[in-house]
Amino acid sequence: NLAALDELATASERKGYLDAQTEDLLQAIDTLEDAIRRIDRETREQLQDTYNTVNRQFGALFPQLFGGGRAELVLTGEEILDAGIQIVAQPPGKKNASIHLLSGGEKALTAIALVFSMFQLNPAPFCMLDEVDAPLDDTNTERYANMVKRMSAQTQFIFISHSKITMEFAQQLVGVTMQEQGVSRVVEVDIEEALRLADPAAA
Repeated sequence: NLAALDELATASERKGYLDAQTEDLLQAIDTLEDAIRRIDRETREQLQDTYNTVNRQFGALFPQLFGGGRAELVLTGEEILDAGIQIVAQPPGKKNASIHLLSGGEKALTAIALVFSMFQLNPAPFCMLDEVDAPLDDTNTERYANMVKRMSAQTQFIFISHSKITMEFAQQLVGVTMQEQGVSRVVEVDIEEALRLADPAAA
């Protein structure tokens, strides 16, 4: 039967085409699975390195801001790609506690230590801080300002503050006042120049 032979030839050709397509798809699946495994491995390594670096910096900066104590970041699961991160802090004279159990000022200082720890991964040329010192008492404000001053060797800090203590650590002050309703006035003060004018012996 010639028609049957033609149908067999067509079916065989179709099967060969589908087999080739199947092989291509299987190879594509293998390639994608290899890529996913590689991306997962690289992501896991980079995330672990970042976590370790930030945790180390956090552990170093926390006692500088608190005048002692210790803090660390703790993974909440075995698999780093799926795990959360818990902040465990121990201010001087206190027990280890989750950040939720700290006072407002302690939370603020802990957050500052963590943000600066992450910032040091890849420091920018400048950093803007908007009333970060607002919840801090005088002692903690001074520690915060000292840390900003140390870090200013690498980064220019622009900060908004109402704290006299923080302002004393600045090199340049820009004040905004409103002497009459709806009219703002900008006043600039170069601290070093002001000190020279105030102390003629230093000039």
